[in-house]
Amino acid sequence: MHRYLKVLAALSIGLVASLPGDVQPLRAEEPNPVTAIDILLEPDATMIKNATAANERLLKSFPKGFALGKTHQPHISCLQRYVKTADLDKVYVAVGKVLAEEKPTSWKLKAYKYYYIPWKELGLAGIVIEPTDDFIRYQKKLIDAVQPFTVKTGTAAAYVTTK
Repeated sequence: MHRYLKVLAALSIGLVASLPGDVQPLRAEEPNPVTAIDILLEPDATMIKNATAANERLLKSFPKGFALGKTHQPHISCLQRYVKTADLDKVYVAVGKVLAEEKPTSWKLKAYKYYYIPWKELGLAGIVIEPTDDFIRYQKKLIDAVQPFTVKTGTAAAYVTTK
C-alpha cells in the first residue's frame, strides 16, 4: 500500500468515540470536567477506500469490532489528549493559531503499512504513514498549543458515548 494521500480537509478537533458498552452516558446536568480530544486529518478518497476495505476484512475475523461509517470515519490522528472541558473554546483557538501557520492541505503523506491489534473480542487496526518534517513540526506545535489545557488522566466518561 505505497500510495500517497493528499490531505483534503483542514484539521478539526473531534471527540474520540469510545468502545461500545464501555461507559454509561452522562446526564445533561452533570457535565464531565474532562474531555478526550483527537486532533486529526481527514484523508482523501483513496485512503478512505483502502481503510474501508481493510476494516471490512478485519470485521470478518472480529465481528464485534469497530465498523467504519458515519460515527467513526477513517482519519489520521495527530494528537490525542485529555483536556479541561471548560477550556474547549481555548483549545479551538490555540489549534486555530497553529493551523494559520501550517498548510496541511498541501502535504503529501505516504501510507506504507497496516497494523492490527487483537483486543479481547475486538480487532483494532490502522494504516501507518511515514512521518515527514512538516508533520513532526506540526505535531510539536500542537503539543505546545494544547499543553496549557491538558490534564494527565481522564475516565471513560471523557469520551463520546452511545447506547
